[in-house]
Amino acid sequence: MFPRKSAPGSLQQQPIRHTVQQQQQQQQSGSNEFQSKPGAQQQMGEGSYEGTRQYNQRTEEYLKKADVEADAEAAKPRSEQQAREMEQAEKEGRSHSKGER
Repeated sequence: MFPRKSAPGSLQQQPIRHTVQQQQQQQQSGSNEFQSKPGAQQQMGEGSYEGTRQYNQRTEEYLKKADVEADAEAAKPRSEQQAREMEQAEKEGRSHSKGER
């Protein structure tokens, strides 16, 4: 059997091939807007080390100073309808997570 030819509409565009000199020139002429500043810690993933440190510090301060039991009591649903709505919202949130379902 002969190999099947693909339709012209399904052809994929090939990437442009540059010489090493063209690649270096392109890299040097680019904007440095997104490059890290000298002395700044490198950001990785979706967060930053500084942001994580600040979050952890604020959380620790909250747990030391706040009345967590009173906050938990205040967050409880005030009616059966509100309890159902909160449960539904939690189910919806969990359906989007990678962890528990």
